[in-house]
Amino acid sequence: MTPRKPIVLYLPRWYPHRYDPMPGLFIERHARSVAKYVNVTVLYVHADDKVASGKREIILRRDEELTEVRFYFGTSRSRVPFLRSMSNLFRYLSCHMEGLKIIKKEIGKPDLVHVNVLTRLGVIAMLYRWMTGTPYVITEHWTRYLPHMDNFKGSFRKFMTRMVVRNASAVLPVTDNLRRAMEKHGLKNRNYHIIPNVVDMEMFHTMEDVPQTHKTEFIHVSCFEDKQKNISGILRVLKRLSEKRQDWECTLIGDGIHFEKLRSYARELGIEGTFAHFSGLKENEELAKLMREAAFQVMFSRFENLPVVILESLASGVPVLSTEVGGIKEHLHGNLGILIPSEDEGALEERIEFLLDHHEEFSREKLREYARQHFSKEVIGKQLYDVYHAHFTNSPELNP
Repeated sequence: MTPRKPIVLYLPRWYPHRYDPMPGLFIERHARSVAKYVNVTVLYVHADDKVASGKREIILRRDEELTEVRFYFGTSRSRVPFLRSMSNLFRYLSCHMEGLKIIKKEIGKPDLVHVNVLTRLGVIAMLYRWMTGTPYVITEHWTRYLPHMDNFKGSFRKFMTRMVVRNASAVLPVTDNLRRAMEKHGLKNRNYHIIPNVVDMEMFHTMEDVPQTHKTEFIHVSCFEDKQKNISGILRVLKRLSEKRQDWECTLIGDGIHFEKLRSYARELGIEGTFAHFSGLKENEELAKLMREAAFQVMFSRFENLPVVILESLASGVPVLSTEVGGIKEHLHGNLGILIPSEDEGALEERIEFLLDHHEEFSREKLREYARQHFSKEVIGKQLYDVYHAHFTNSPELNP
């Protein structure tokens, strides 16, 4: 019998969809990184107000790396919140059950399920394991377990999450900091493995000849959620810095719930359009170009796991100035960047000034090489496969 590639089913809470190509892009990159070794199928279910209530649309897409099955289901129109919530949960679960049948018919029975982000999908994977014997692993990205957050609540949710984690074959948080936070919530498993996110090393690369300008240009990239990213603190520091020297400009890249509020705040401070520029959301090549042209990147977050934009910055050969929070310090050390305490605006101002004068002392080649060794598609794909291979259903026809 000819050995076949194992089938791994991805169940992501977030995933790029027809309305927005960005949510869960890091999950798609994980899936593509391991496609060299296994047959990856993604089942993604999306609640869609534009689909008639009670109806669903199924889109099957295949390319050389992935098979994707996307469900878009119409949400309940009930005016009773409890009935609306329960109806939508039932539709969400039924789409997954139907998706599993489609995948078994079109692709074959999965040898392993990879859950991305708890808890509901973990329950589905756990039930599927009990019914079919198919093992599952979990990758967690969510900051909700971190000490600064307060949204991992409810006795039933906690009970189910602990059960799901305990029954998983392995748990793969993106940072050790997140692992420790999960364990403090009682999410115990004997097989924790830290596997970071993937960087597209082809898209994010160094620039051979960095353009020389009369002002040093640096960037901030985020989702513009001020409680977490503390962009208002960055703006206050930029205001003070503008009163001391004028040989720089900062471009704030991204969009989010506080974008207009923060832009208005920069206008009040008198730096919007002069020292602080708001570019809006930039994606793919546009973002990569802005990143590799920057002298350095600034992050001033109050809490994080390990932002992908930091990894992309390193791949672009651009040093990062960041607060020492979450899993950032697990990688941003040595000659890769500078760490400062959270909320310390004085330290932020001082280190921005230092980088304005010394950013060229960081080796772009060394920054990129670190990213290649730790976050490239090849490295992460092999790490994922090693975990999968240890827990596949015991089947002699699998290609080891």
